[in-house]
Amino acid sequence: MKRKNAPCVRNCCLDEDDICLGCGRSLEQILNWNEVDQAQRERWLEEATGRRRKRRLPT
Repeated sequence: MKRKNAPCVRNCCLDEDDICLGCGRSLEQILNWNEVDQAQRERWLEEATGRRRKRRLPT
């Protein structure tokens, strides 16, 4: 299984809930990205996609 790179888009700015406006990940997810397995990363990517869609940001 191919490992996904961090979804960082180099537009890092956290909102009041510590969610990155660029990639949609939480601060906790950003900080722990390299510590979790691929299955967890996939779940986080799905959450981030949902957050971006909710904000109507590019997915």
